[in-house]
Amino acid sequence: MEHTDLRKDQEQLDTTKRQIVLDTETTGIDPAQGHRVIEIGCVEMIGRKLTGNHFHVYLNPERFVEEDAIRVHGITNEFLVDKPVFAQVVDDFLAFIKGSELVIHNAPFDVGFLNNELRLLGSQHGTVTDIASVFDTLSFARQQFPGQRNSLDALCKRFDVENGHRTLHGALLDAEILADVYLLMTGGQRKLFQPAQSQQTAEGREQEIRRLASDRAALKVISASADEQAAHENYLQEIQNESGKRLWELDETAAN
Repeated sequence: MEHTDLRKDQEQLDTTKRQIVLDTETTGIDPAQGHRVIEIGCVEMIGRKLTGNHFHVYLNPERFVEEDAIRVHGITNEFLVDKPVFAQVVDDFLAFIKGSELVIHNAPFDVGFLNNELRLLGSQHGTVTDIASVFDTLSFARQQFPGQRNSLDALCKRFDVENGHRTLHGALLDAEILADVYLLMTGGQRKLFQPAQSQQTAEGREQEIRRLASDRAALKVISASADEQAAHENYLQEIQNESGKRLWELDETAAN
């Protein structure tokens, strides 16, 4: 698709672009039903490289977490009792994402919840898109792979991104995994990766983040010799003599 190729070209040229890969966990599935954010995880990339900077916080939602949600992310009501409320972290969070492009899988869900949190505090903070742009990897994946499963787990399998250590969802861990998937979807190459700096999750687990080696040698270009070019021309002439048609005319006949 044209816009896909344009995005790759622009990002490969821009070594200063700041992106924040973001994920949230919540008490349920719909903020209109009073559900709230309980975890925010963000990792920073500049010029398509992980910087090591991240923002991570658990939040007291001032309401109960639904059992169905706990089965997904494993964050219990008891764990959240002594955590800060969103109003206590909002300034730090907005400062971290300001001016960036947010990379989010199923962005309407996370942005909707975050905007609801901002709305509950009043109008002084505006909305997420007032201070950052948003790139939805789910929408992008659906354009690249129409009719296929495009959940984060499905994309990990498609792009050979290791996520076997993930038995429960977690916002920071999911953001780290999504960073890998995003880079591969938008121009990364699967076999040119090497281990790089590891990051520590909130639970103390080390997650290896693989990135394209920035100092890899340029690919060597080998041109055909004069003899090889002559042999190739002779081969094409033999095909034309046998078929009575030029090679491109054979292709047109097969296509029809």
